[in-house]
Amino acid sequence: MEKKTIVCISCYFKGADFMDELHLLGNEIILITSENLKDRAWPWHAIAKSYYMQEVSYSVWNLDHLVQGFSHLMRTTKIDAVVALDDYDVEKAALIRENFRIPGMGQTTHRYFRDKLAMRQRALDKSISVPEFTAIFNDSEIDNFAAKVPGPWVLKPRSEASATGIRKISDREQLWETVNSLGEERYLFLLESFKPGDVYRVDSLTYQGKVIFTSASKYLSPPMQVAHDGGVFRSQTLNRTSKEFKELEVLNKKLLQGFGLMNGATHSEFIKGKDDGKWYFLETSSRVGGAHIPDLVEASTGINIWREWARMEDHLLKNIPYKLQKSTSFAAGLLVALTSRKNPEYTEFMCDEVYRFLSIENHIGIVYRSQDERQVLKRLDETAEKVTEQYLSVIPPKDNPSS
Repeated sequence: MEKKTIVCISCYFKGADFMDELHLLGNEIILITSENLKDRAWPWHAIAKSYYMQEVSYSVWNLDHLVQGFSHLMRTTKIDAVVALDDYDVEKAALIRENFRIPGMGQTTHRYFRDKLAMRQRALDKSISVPEFTAIFNDSEIDNFAAKVPGPWVLKPRSEASATGIRKISDREQLWETVNSLGEERYLFLLESFKPGDVYRVDSLTYQGKVIFTSASKYLSPPMQVAHDGGVFRSQTLNRTSKEFKELEVLNKKLLQGFGLMNGATHSEFIKGKDDGKWYFLETSSRVGGAHIPDLVEASTGINIWREWARMEDHLLKNIPYKLQKSTSFAAGLLVALTSRKNPEYTEFMCDEVYRFLSIENHIGIVYRSQDERQVLKRLDETAEKVTEQYLSVIPPKDNPSS
């Protein structure tokens, strides 16, 4: 089978399993990453060439330089695919594909998976409920929104990942102070109603326009709460026979088909409103999720979503049929907490339900697995209590939403 050349773009250290799997399948991998990541432990055995970009600011590259550099690469190398490994790289990869006519997601579709304003507008167009929202381009529209939609509200960057830069606002005075503090960058944000409720996450794989794999989990301590208040991040998978899983599976399929995704890995977030019990779409992204959720997915289903995505890309490039490997259905849980210890000792956390200890500097990270979801929840609760009492470290969030 002919070897294919795949360029992986990442401004964050991740995706080792993806690149390793593509290498094992006989392909050539080229990595483009940030200069400050050149000494990280990338899977160098799988990488044929590597190129480095200076960061203008965190995750931001000079895109003109990226296109020019890629043009030089194309003179001597035929590129078959370009893959973004992180949220911040989705638009970079789309720009390259558009300029050099490489198959894959272009700049129009990528907006639905990167720009929170675009994704909310698209969701509404597809009859998917979202929290009430507004762009903050126009002062009158902001005033009208604040008069019509009672606070609190949430100010969100349109193109940041996870809970980065999100700020909760309680009244109009605080709202205008915050909006005015953004200066000329206010167009980069949106304002939406704060919906109290439980937050859920759906990780999936889409092949030729059909969602072929779904894993759903519930945040026991949502990322926004942990980012702002500190604490222990916990998440637990949903039983595939549960009502919540089935509803999320249907909603996620409607979302991804409506957004026009053809192939790849995604993670999406939904909230179940505390007041009305309705599902609301929060955000989605066209890549493998972060926060070590892939470890949770693998513990529950046996599917390494990075490697499965690589197999899918390989089959698509070589025009051979792809079939998802058989999955399992365990209950699984994830716990991650910041600690002052650089390399914490895990001996005291050993138990039958431990699936994997995560090697994260200055963090405690544990994945649990069991046939009994109650036992998983028990371990998550017990460990969270112990970590909070003995290990937890908290870094205060930045006050400026634009920083």
